[in-house]
Amino acid sequence: MLGATQLDHVSVLITDVPRARAFYREVLGLREIAKPKTFDFVALWFELGNQTLHLLQKPQPDSKSPRHFALGVRDVEAARRFVRSRGIAPDETTKIPGCDRFFIHDPDGNRIEIIQWLEPYDPIASGAATLDGV
Repeated sequence: MLGATQLDHVSVLITDVPRARAFYREVLGLREIAKPKTFDFVALWFELGNQTLHLLQKPQPDSKSPRHFALGVRDVEAARRFVRSRGIAPDETTKIPGCDRFFIHDPDGNRIEIIQWLEPYDPIASGAATLDGV
């Protein structure tokens, strides 16, 4: 068995370092931390609780897809108001029982879910008491 205990980090591709740095600092409110000095490529690291978010500079953005990472917030309504005040339209999506959520995109089109769990996830309450046979 692998023995994984937590998600350590997530990496997304960016094309414009100053633009990405401003978005992740000013819109998402994340604190940038120093990346390892051994890196021979451009990357930004941001602290995210006991995990990190890595932004890797590439010449082209990642293709648009439903792939995303999610940021938990204490007040999703306040987060909606805030992103709207920054000219970012929240993308409302499929409801999940016990939470409120929406999506936004960073300047390179990376999809980010903003989520507030109002109660712990309960598969039975969600109508998915059994695993899909897929």
